Amino acid sequence: MSKKIRTEAVDYLFSAILSLKDKEECYTFFEDICTINELLSLSQRFEVAKMLREKKTYLEIAEKTGASTATISRVNRSLNYGNDGYDMVFERIDEEIKSAV
Repeated sequence: MSKKIRTEAVDYLFSAILSLKDKEECYTFFEDICTINELLSLSQRFEVAKMLREKKTYLEIAEKTGASTATISRVNRSLNYGNDGYDMVFERIDEEIKSAV
């Protein structure tokens, strides 16, 4: 069952995120809007996705990130069958790293 996420409230939240200028502003905003655990969970999923793209095993990922196999499996499903959001962001990060060298 998919929930409708394209709402006015979500649009407003994304506009707020897009208005952030640097990492320090991100820390300031996300520390206010998320609990520490919510923020750490998001960053954990992102790290899991990075490691899955690097072809790490579930065991390696679980040991390094502390993520459960259920979380790793959900992230893997998003990488394989999702909207390619992870890939889009990872490609942009890779481009930024290459252009900085």
